[in-house]
Amino acid sequence: MTANDGAVTRSEQDRSLSFGAEAAAYERGRPSYPPDAINWLLPDGATTVLDLGAGTGKLTTRLVERGLDVVAVDPIPEMLELLSNSLPDTPALLGTAEEIPLPDDSVDAVLVAQAWHWFDLDRAVKEVARVLRPGGRLGLVWNTRDERLGWVKELGRIIGHEDDPFNATVTLPEPFTAVERHQVEWTNYLTPQALIDLVASRSYCITSPEKVRTRTLDRVRELLATHPALANSTGLALPYVTVCIRASLT
Repeated sequence: MTANDGAVTRSEQDRSLSFGAEAAAYERGRPSYPPDAINWLLPDGATTVLDLGAGTGKLTTRLVERGLDVVAVDPIPEMLELLSNSLPDTPALLGTAEEIPLPDDSVDAVLVAQAWHWFDLDRAVKEVARVLRPGGRLGLVWNTRDERLGWVKELGRIIGHEDDPFNATVTLPEPFTAVERHQVEWTNYLTPQALIDLVASRSYCITSPEKVRTRTLDRVRELLATHPALANSTGLALPYVTVCIRASLT
């Protein structure tokens, strides 16, 4: 999908639904989201929040920890199963951004982590507006690796760079207004195996032919074994820039 085209191709749809095959790796390897980003995304006084495209619950967990009334929605049963295992008291519903299984005017905020680019935007915007209460907030967030550090740049050469123009150029149409952007720089600490899981859980890796997938993971293992900043290390510091976008429902 591009920033100028709200349609989702069949191949992109297949990629968006591929994560179930590596749900456990996704949970082990993917980072959470920094508190400063979540603070910025949530409107003052919000009590009910929809985590749309919740996956295994990386963002959901942070919202529940704040004492919010959270509903998680995702189209992939394997992802929701892991979410429910860790958050058994949080409603976890099968559904899509284009057909959200919630009533009208039912939440104060809809947050979308790492998923907006998978949606059919025309239909998703209408559905998000339907479930939001008047004056409610739509918040989008992506974690992107900060490749200014040498080994992270090398990782990008292997698995693809994350300078995603969609994050920088995405716009939200009416009835959403007052669109704002914000970035948070932070560091995620993980093990070498978690880095392997991070790569294994990326959609392009999941959907690649087996030989390509194996070669990619082997190159990451070689980087871990040979790069001066990584060799013999039991813990890695992976820097991120978290990109946030928020807008209000008029």
